[in-house]
This record gives sequence, structure tokens and C-alpha cells, in this order.
Amino acid sequence: MANNFRYYSPTEVIFGKDAELETGKQLKRLGASHVLLVYGGNSARRLGLLDKARKILEEEDISISELGGIVPNPRLDKVYEGIRIGKEDKVDFLLAIGGGSVIDTAKAIAYGLAEPEYDVWELFRHTRTAKKCLPVASILTIAAAGSETSKGCVITNEKTGEKRAYDDNLARPKFAVMNPEYTKTLPDYQTESGCVDIMMHTMERYFTNGGNMEITDSIAEALLRTVMANAIILHDNPCNYDARCEIMWAGSLAHNDLTGCGNDGGDFMSHKLEHEMGGMFDVTHGAGLAAIWPSWARYVCRDCLPRFVRFARNVMGVTSEGTDIEIAEAGIHAMEQFYHRIGMPVNMRELGIKPSDHQILDMANRCMAACKNRTGSAKKLTLEDAVEIYKNAR
Repeated sequence: MANNFRYYSPTEVIFGKDAELETGKQLKRLGASHVLLVYGGNSARRLGLLDKARKILEEEDISISELGGIVPNPRLDKVYEGIRIGKEDKVDFLLAIGGGSVIDTAKAIAYGLAEPEYDVWELFRHTRTAKKCLPVASILTIAAAGSETSKGCVITNEKTGEKRAYDDNLARPKFAVMNPEYTKTLPDYQTESGCVDIMMHTMERYFTNGGNMEITDSIAEALLRTVMANAIILHDNPCNYDARCEIMWAGSLAHNDLTGCGNDGGDFMSHKLEHEMGGMFDVTHGAGLAAIWPSWARYVCRDCLPRFVRFARNVMGVTSEGTDIEIAEAGIHAMEQFYHRIGMPVNMRELGIKPSDHQILDMANRCMAACKNRTGSAKKLTLEDAVEIYKNAR
């Protein structure tokens, strides 16, 4: 039975070749007068996007401040640095040039600038709720996190090793510029990690025990099949523009809540388990998800068997006969084979990390503390369950 839901996706998407040329006009229309450009390492410079953005904003008489050096698993110290710059320069709008880490950093800075009397990390610790947020927009350079149209952001506190999420519609970007041409130079590992993240944003909403809608399931299954097909194309031919388009648009649709309409909010325990791996070992997020998902799936599938059978049949193309659990296992194995086909790991060894029993217990404790009362939908996990999933993924 379908659950009641609200669907809110206000971000304007400007998609295609030369889409970035619209950035200045959009910012001007939205009343921006002093923009903080947030970007990562050398990619924004190498692609020419940083210089192009500066020129576009200058042509619209928009003042510019800058914060570079954002890294994957974005750090709280950079958020604080951006808040300091924003206060000093009286920034009123944030433009992220990059992928999810850059956009998430911009969102966190926007929260901090809107409520400077508070510590922004309190939001990620969930000890208070944001009341205001400065406007954010993005020029996307990697399809993965879906942060360009979502309400979420994830930040790592490098001092404590905590990687925490905060979701609020206040931070949904005003617009997202998506030119797939700018993703062609990404290393294959980044491209395929992004494809896994896109798929996982859909799968987290798909594997539930709390009600579903046929139309939502069909959209989710089509999205998953599309991403898988185009991930393989890009693994073999990274310059295929059409495949880049499919992946980039799928990334936004996977995390703007469309594929969760009518369910109970989704599971998201694979993400929460991986967040602790990212916080402790600084692994690439999508690859970390690929490494933990098979262990999670095998651990919970008996508690969510109809969904795993449907997934095996409709997404993974399993046609063999057998018991429901045999079909579900075949679907999980087929996903592992797909991960290997695109160069992704299926366990922690292949990811390149070897957590000790003590580290696993530490990650499990942190995960449960971060979850509070929301510990899954396919199966509600306990501390002991989390420990076993980590151990089985070693």
C-alpha cells in the first residue's frame, strides 16, 4: 500500500552543451550581488570553468569571492573557512563548481552564513534545525551525488572522524547547470564510482518494507537499468556524449526524491554504514558503497524477500527458476558481477582497506549513534547486525 507523500523539487535545471553560459543571467535574476565561488582542486581550472565563471559573473557586475581546495569526503574545516570568508566579504549567494563534495560544502557554508550565531556542525549532529540558508546554485562537473537537486549534504568532521548528513529543503539549489561535456575527462574510477552512487540512491529507496507504488517502482527500475547500461558504455568509451547525458540526468533524478514517492522514506543503511568507512578510511564514496552493499544485501534479503526477487527479475535480468531466496541471491550475485565489469569492488579487501575487529566495532557504534531511531526499512538493524555486515564485507 502506498504511503502519503509530498514531492518538492524546485531546482531549475539548465542542461546541455554550453549550458554554463546561462549562469550569470540566472544569478542576476535571483538577486545575487556578491557570490562565493566554491570549487575543488585543479579540475575547475583545467576545464576552464573557473575562468569562464569569473568572466560570466563580471559581465553581470556580480562581485566574487572564492574558496578552493574542496576534497572528496568534504571537511568541516573548509566549511568554517568559507563561513569566515563569506562573513568578511558580505556574500549573499553561493555557486559551487564541481561535484557532490563541492556542492555539499557550499550548502553547509550557506547554512552557517544564514545563522552566524550558531555552530553549523550542530545541524549535522542533529542538535538543532536550520531556520535559514543562503541561496545555492551549481555548475556540475561529475554525475554522482545528486546534490545539485537534492535537499541533502554530507560533511566530515576531520577532528572526530565523523561523517554526517543533514537534509533540509532550505538548501535545495536554486538552479543547476549541467553540461555533460565537462565530465568527459574524469578518470574511469570516478565515473564508475559516481554511477554506483546514483544507483544506490535509487536502491536505498527501493528496498523497503513500508509500502510502495507501482509507478515509482517502474521509474526506479528503469533508472537502474539505464545507469547500468551506460556505465558499461562509459567504461569502454568514456567520451560517449549521449551516455554522459544519460548518467548526468539519472544522477539528479535518483536523489531528488522522485524514486521514493509513496514508500516509507527508504532504507539508507548502506549509506550510513559506508559513511563510517569514509570517515575512518577516507575511501571514495561510490566505491565504498559497492564494497558494502553485497554484504548488506545478503544479510537483509530474507527480511525483504519480495523486493529482492522483483529486483533480480526486473533489474538484474535473472531468468533462472528456483526458490525465492535462490532468485534473490542470483540477483545479488549479478550485481557483484556488474560491479566487477565496471571496475568496482565488492568487498573491503578489493576496496583496499582491512579494518580490525576493534575498528569494525567503532564504525558500528558510530553508525548506530548517527542513526538514532532510523536504522533501516528492509531490516531494522541493531549494533550486532552492523558488526556482522562489516565483518562479512571484509
